[in-house]
Amino acid sequence: MVDAHDEPDAAASPIGGMTLYPVPESVHRARRWFRKFTAPYYLVCSIDDCVLMLSELVTNAILYGEAEEPWRVRVEWCRVGQALRVNVHNPGFPADVRLREPGANDAHGRGLLLVDALSDSWSAGPSRFGGTVVSFQVDDAWKS
Repeated sequence: MVDAHDEPDAAASPIGGMTLYPVPESVHRARRWFRKFTAPYYLVCSIDDCVLMLSELVTNAILYGEAEEPWRVRVEWCRVGQALRVNVHNPGFPADVRLREPGANDAHGRGLLLVDALSDSWSAGPSRFGGTVVSFQVDDAWKS
C-alpha cells in the first residue's frame, strides 16, 4: 500500500462514477452499475476481480464512514494509461485504513487483504471531498 494523494491526475481519463447512500443495498448497486458502465470499454482485466474489490471497498466505506451530517459514498473509475483505477470516497478517517491480520475464526477483516492480493496496487489517504479515499489499480486493463 502507498498513501494516496487525491489530487486529480492529469494522465487519468474519467470513465464513470456514482454516488451511493451508505446502506447495504448500495454494494449490490455498485457492482451492477460498475459492470454496466465499464462494458463499453472492453476491459481485458478480470471484471469479476474488479467487482469483488469494489464490493469490499464500498462495504468498508459504508461500515466505517462517519459524519455528523448525512453523507454519501462516492465511487469513480478512470483510465490511467493502460491501467484501470477505482476510487472510493467516504467521510471516515484515513489513518484507520490498514491491512488487518484476522484470525481463522474472525468474521471480518479480510477486505483489504483481497484488494491487496487481486490488484496491482492500492492506496489510502485523504479525499479531496474530505474524509478518506481508498483506491485500487489494475495494470494492463486495456489492450495496447
